[in-house]
Amino acid sequence: MARNVRVVSSLRSSDHVVVVGAGVAGWRFVETLRREGYEGALTLVGDEPHAPYDRPPLSKQVLSGKWTIEKATLATPERLEASGAALRLGVRATRLDVANTTVFLSDGSQLEGTHVVLATGSQARPLSFPSSGALATLRNYDDVTRLSAVLDSLEPESVVVVIGGGFVGAEAATSIRARGLVPIVLEVAARPLIGAVGEKVSVWLEGLGADFGIEVRTNQRLSDVAPREDGVEITFDDGSSLGAATILAAVGSSLDLAWLDGSGLTIDDGIVVDRDFQAAKNVAAIGDVAHFVVTSAMGEERARIEHWEVATDHAAQLARFWTSGERSTAVTIPYFWSDQYGKKIQMLGHPHPSDDVVMVEGSRDAGKWLALYSRDGFVTGMVSLSQPRGLALAKPLLEEPTTLRSALESAPWST
Repeated sequence: MARNVRVVSSLRSSDHVVVVGAGVAGWRFVETLRREGYEGALTLVGDEPHAPYDRPPLSKQVLSGKWTIEKATLATPERLEASGAALRLGVRATRLDVANTTVFLSDGSQLEGTHVVLATGSQARPLSFPSSGALATLRNYDDVTRLSAVLDSLEPESVVVVIGGGFVGAEAATSIRARGLVPIVLEVAARPLIGAVGEKVSVWLEGLGADFGIEVRTNQRLSDVAPREDGVEITFDDGSSLGAATILAAVGSSLDLAWLDGSGLTIDDGIVVDRDFQAAKNVAAIGDVAHFVVTSAMGEERARIEHWEVATDHAAQLARFWTSGERSTAVTIPYFWSDQYGKKIQMLGHPHPSDDVVMVEGSRDAGKWLALYSRDGFVTGMVSLSQPRGLALAKPLLEEPTTLRSALESAPWST
């Protein structure tokens, strides 16, 4: 468990806040901290050489060619100047001295702060094979730049294999098809997204790829990926093979927290923090790396959630807490969306994949619907397919304990 620590007083102009991680959580924290009135020193550390940018568009608008990578930039020159933050880009944090709130960097320098925020996010899970080594991934600025260059070099209708049928894999396949190429998605599970949305919902989503003209193969077991003169050859456990012009691995994410070994912080599927995101005195963690307390209408539970909306909420809550001592009393309603195969999947709440689920509006045949998750008779979340209005109208069901029976009787999504 995180130490039971509390900030004794608000930040002062003489303080120095060091933010490790220049993704959406780190950058939104910088912006919000300034809006909340902090006038002291502020340093943002990022291991990439690029100014903070938004990641969700990478697999969508950028990879499809609709946007340039620059359009995804969050920290524009104007915003950077307004923030007054010092940037240390292209260097990695290698060690944290918690007692002295000092961050050691890969270039041999160190940053002595009064407060440290850990917002290093997650990284693409590597996938390698004996004949090819590590495969291309899609997680950051350089990944999408390299992949786009490869796709630009291919002939129309070339086959591009995407390993992984999850959210990023499906989004990437959709964008690859928009380029006039032929994506084939290989998924190891019986159905894509089964681990994220549960058994029944994964059945309802089954077939979206095929309806959009993209082949999605399930129960795929790969044994090797080998380069060949005109691309790559994939070999499967059953001895069959598949040729492709190129290949992308989209098999999930992982955390790189080895640099915190010996720091004294509690690491348990992320950095364990208290209700105010404090991991230790004057040290906080937000975003993907935070193992935090999810406060729902049903009570509290600990979780680590890799959602864009959660990262921005964490940033705002921590900035307010450190500047004013104000603690959020609102329930946590995580939100997630994915644009794939010409449809929009949206989810609210933090349901477990094993929760009961019932479709309450629309139908699978209609290609748009809304469903409620429930546990022990109470609503725990909701998921929709191209039904944004109904989802928004149903959100109040998560703001206080609501039985599934009363939700079905009131049916706010239909008003």
